[in-house]
Amino acid sequence: MSNMASYTLNQYIQMVERAFRTSQGTVVAKLLSLRDEHVGNRNLKSSDIATLVEGNCVAPLDEIIIAHLLCVKALFYKDYMGAYNHQSACVGSVVKLLQVQKEENWSLPLMYTVCLDLRLVAQKAECANAQSNGKLLEKAAESLLACFRVCAADNRSSDYETKRLGMLNLVNQLLKVYFRINKLHLCKPLIRAIDSSPFKDQFPLAQQITYRYFVGRKAMFDSDYRSADEFLSFAFQNCHRACSKNKQLILTYLVPVKMLLGYMPAKCLLEKYDLLQFWDLVSAVKKGDLRGIDQVMEEHERFFIQAGIYLIVEKLKITAYRNLFRKVYLAENTHQIDIASFQAALQIMGQDDVDSDETQCIVANLIYDGKIKGYISYQHKKVVVSKQNAFPPLSSLY
Repeated sequence: MSNMASYTLNQYIQMVERAFRTSQGTVVAKLLSLRDEHVGNRNLKSSDIATLVEGNCVAPLDEIIIAHLLCVKALFYKDYMGAYNHQSACVGSVVKLLQVQKEENWSLPLMYTVCLDLRLVAQKAECANAQSNGKLLEKAAESLLACFRVCAADNRSSDYETKRLGMLNLVNQLLKVYFRINKLHLCKPLIRAIDSSPFKDQFPLAQQITYRYFVGRKAMFDSDYRSADEFLSFAFQNCHRACSKNKQLILTYLVPVKMLLGYMPAKCLLEKYDLLQFWDLVSAVKKGDLRGIDQVMEEHERFFIQAGIYLIVEKLKITAYRNLFRKVYLAENTHQIDIASFQAALQIMGQDDVDSDETQCIVANLIYDGKIKGYISYQHKKVVVSKQNAFPPLSSLY
């Protein structure tokens, strides 16, 4: 397989056909990958691809090779829409192949490769076509789902040969698409399928990490912080230490989730993964410094928005209110605290225009959320807090 840049089209076809005939899944996948060196071979961009391939290969392998080479050719001419259509046809032919192969699953690496390439080509076509607005990626997801259905429907008794072992790889591809086009509701049936799979602990660790990363992010957006913490922590702890970029990405979501649960990250951890945007936020939340939180959010607004965590970070203001009012409670050392004391604390921390009614409203929300145990005596304009555990730990609330 050396010197792929100089093979003739006939030699290339023979190599694919030979690897296919001998059930070498990873070799076939490499020879039909858009990320392999053979893509740069000008001999494979013949004007007569279909004629040369047909008759030399069994169906549907001939369709797969033709679609692949036409996609390579379209990419060479930067025709991304054409490339998308050819790669989509390639995936469709792989679906036919999977359906034909009843008693074997050696072609799963080929399925992984063509599906990944389809997602990447769809992304390129989306960038080149401003009017698409996620439509191409949504169509690509339908092609991936066709592969997923074939794998999910394989009820073979032999665990080793079942195509169901390919489900998680496809689910991860689909999760990437749905997050990119912001259709998170479509993730639900996929997550259900994996959680109920008897193979969920047998999938490769790398695939499990990717899956838990996305499921953790979805749980975070659903305000299920306990589950988000569990999934994202698994992804972070099991991600290889050499993959620092991936660990940084996981932490971008794990840190605000941990903070909402009352666990503040150490500065050395944030320094190690270049996430010091969170450090000033940690300090401000601990102190109940509302002005400081506003400043951090303004300074790092772009980072928080691009990561999709701006609204999650904003929720940390509620934690800051709780921490500030706890300081007032400790300073006054009484279970009956004047609303005016809370109002004064808010004004010191930057909420200059807050009045007594707004202060009561903030306290009422904290009581409703369980962050303060007590009640408001509107007649005496006091907050009466519980004599036991007036400010429960945040970790006990979710």
